[in-house]
Amino acid sequence: MIKDVPDGWRVEKISDTVFFQEGPGVRKTQFTEKGIKLLNGGNINNNKINLDTTKIYISEDEAYGKYKHFLIEDGDLLIACSGITVKTFHKKIAFITKKDLPLCLNTSTMRFRTLNNERLDINFFKFFLMTNMFRNQLQRHITGSAQLNFGPSHIKKMFIPIPPLPQQEKIVKVLDISSELIEKQKELIENYDLFLKSKFIEMFGDPIQNPMGWGVKKLKDISTLISSGSTPKGGREVYVKEGILFFRSQNVWKNKMLLDDIAYIDEETHLKMKKSSLKHKDILMTKTGRFNTENSSLGRAALFLGEDDSANVNGHVYLIRLKEDMIPEYVVYILTTTEYRDYIGRVCVGGIDKRQINKTHLEQFPIIFPPIEQQEKFASIVEKINTIKAKETQKLEHLEILHNSLMDKAFKGEIQ
Repeated sequence: MIKDVPDGWRVEKISDTVFFQEGPGVRKTQFTEKGIKLLNGGNINNNKINLDTTKIYISEDEAYGKYKHFLIEDGDLLIACSGITVKTFHKKIAFITKKDLPLCLNTSTMRFRTLNNERLDINFFKFFLMTNMFRNQLQRHITGSAQLNFGPSHIKKMFIPIPPLPQQEKIVKVLDISSELIEKQKELIENYDLFLKSKFIEMFGDPIQNPMGWGVKKLKDISTLISSGSTPKGGREVYVKEGILFFRSQNVWKNKMLLDDIAYIDEETHLKMKKSSLKHKDILMTKTGRFNTENSSLGRAALFLGEDDSANVNGHVYLIRLKEDMIPEYVVYILTTTEYRDYIGRVCVGGIDKRQINKTHLEQFPIIFPPIEQQEKFASIVEKINTIKAKETQKLEHLEILHNSLMDKAFKGEIQ
């Protein structure tokens, strides 16, 4: 139960204020190549719906028959409710629009609609789902670790503080402005990525089709080491609060290492896994996971920019160490292009839910090889853009801190 709410606010059960529904457990045997797309938790990222990240459908007969009451409607508020972390849940919330329809809920996703627009603004409810107040309630009711796996039974136990409707609308207006500033900053950063992409194509062309006729080398021929990382015995029990950085697949993204969900191992464990100890500018690539072109957990690649032997990597990640005369910034950029993502999708093995890049395939990956001077020139451009992006990312972080502060004030009744 929520206590100490501002004067004039009421506390109600979420179930008394909104309609909510989790998707059905559609079986893999029901999947089709066309028809009505099934919503997946992976389609909801950064508070936007991107249906291009999955290609899972059910037949129109089933969608408009057996599952017609799970068909999503314009204006539904959608969330991912399985396999996500507490820290990132606020990014897994988004409204659906007509352009994304028809669409059907699936397991691991839920939708919400307000029961009475004169009592609760659905946009206010959206921001409530992003608060620590909501996440803390979730954490109390779910079992297990930081992974969120919940459903309607958990929502029924939870409460929401509700101010008068005019105050809800004022809160939404303030938080919308703050959110818009964040989105504009994200777009600015994305534009730098688009610039790099256009510059690469201008200088080298499609890295797979190779229209400029560059020489091509296999990845194994430009590397001194291609191997899987090591998974320590004992699993998560060997992790320590401080020690040697231990990278896992969730830390390896598109040309970027993420440190917000990092693990650590002690020196003794690190030394036992010496063969997977990282060197400066080693390339890391995730070897297993879901596959799609843009947001796949499979085949993501990034450079390790730390000091030699200051980190290690687990068995779900490949370690690629290039020969000294190679330009790592150039090679890793190739591996993260959309064209290369398509190529990886063609050569990796497995089904829709989980695929794997075999080491044999990885060793054969073709890398176009223009003159080293051009590679160095592109690497210099990458370095300059990354410096700019780092500064803009700092600005983004400050905006997000401001937004979180406004959220905190809003739900304490300090925005009138």
